[in-house]
Amino acid sequence: MTFDGIIIGGGPAGMFAAITAARQGQKVLLLERNDRLGKKLLITGKGRCNVTNACTAQEVLQNVPRNGRFLFSVMAACPPDKVMTFFEKRGCPLKVERGNRVFPVTDRSQSVLDCLQNEMRRQNVTVRTARVREILTENGCVCGVRTDRECIRASWVILATGGLSYPTTGSTGDGYAMAAALGHTVTQTEGSLVPLETAGEDCQQMQGLSLRNVGVKLLNEKNKVLYKDFGELLFTHFGISGPTVLSASAHIKGNCRLVIDLKPALEEGKLDSRILRDLEMYKNRTMENALTDLLPRSMIPVILRRCEIDAGMQANSLTKQQRRALVENLKGFDLQITGKRPVAEAIITSGGVKVSEIDPKTMGSKLISGLYFAGEIIDCDAYTGGFNLQIAWATAYAAGMAASGCDQEKQGVL
Repeated sequence: MTFDGIIIGGGPAGMFAAITAARQGQKVLLLERNDRLGKKLLITGKGRCNVTNACTAQEVLQNVPRNGRFLFSVMAACPPDKVMTFFEKRGCPLKVERGNRVFPVTDRSQSVLDCLQNEMRRQNVTVRTARVREILTENGCVCGVRTDRECIRASWVILATGGLSYPTTGSTGDGYAMAAALGHTVTQTEGSLVPLETAGEDCQQMQGLSLRNVGVKLLNEKNKVLYKDFGELLFTHFGISGPTVLSASAHIKGNCRLVIDLKPALEEGKLDSRILRDLEMYKNRTMENALTDLLPRSMIPVILRRCEIDAGMQANSLTKQQRRALVENLKGFDLQITGKRPVAEAIITSGGVKVSEIDPKTMGSKLISGLYFAGEIIDCDAYTGGFNLQIAWATAYAAGMAASGCDQEKQGVL
């Protein structure tokens, strides 16, 4: 069989690009190295799949800390509402949760995968299991691919192999090597949306403790605020994790520290008054037992140690200076970041094919005619909340339309 085009990679970007091109009349072959499609898609959103974010295209870009402007055109052509309509009209009803996060009503990522696979079947996309080793070119133009077993000819190729995160799902960097072999620059890759390791033993002593409604600020060595957020975090055996921490990890550069405001709803004066009330109420208790209304029990020994307050001290013996130390630690619980967890534990990869070498409207290579990129392989990554999958859908749609010779602004996904 001969094909008009080939998609390399059967993740969300690859499947959406295949559907888009096939709907424009292209004969499409999708090649996936795994024995099944969408392995990483199935584990996203803790198995629920955060499909996108119910916001505007501009709001998506505001949640892309790196190379967001590059996505302006493709996001305008395929915004979140368009993606939501695509799935809902194909039998995958969606719901919007806190933070405008969009999930399938079933709470199962399998529903999203089924929807994509069913549509590929309707559009007669051919799917094969094969590992692509090389993209073939003649005179600066794509002419096909070479797999482990054969060479397949085609006039265009969309590279949608993902990044390096979760390598057990097939994201092992093959696409970077293929792009580099054709002259593309691959920027430094590392984990993003990844847990952080911290100095000391405080986090380990609070392992398993989850906090909600806390403020976080990421500061560099000059105390400049690199990122701030409000929400949830989790203490672990290596440091910290949770939504606020994962998003903060996208901004880690050099020596950084994370400062947690444990009581963001109370300014310092009101917090001091609150502590005074608790101390009066529990004046005959030890300090370890007098703070149980204010803090989770596993955090109390850590806070007291930081404030140099004896856990066995009577609450009515606390000095004004010690109370001040309590307020300062509750409003500024400081953790020194020693590094990120390995990229294999990251939700997304930071880095990838350099955006200046890609046409921002078509996702086409500026170096090789007929070569396109979609999804995580591109040097763009966003915060948690469905934004990274939205980037995958939008770049895949642009690549699929352009490879088919269509104007994406005049055609719809549906």
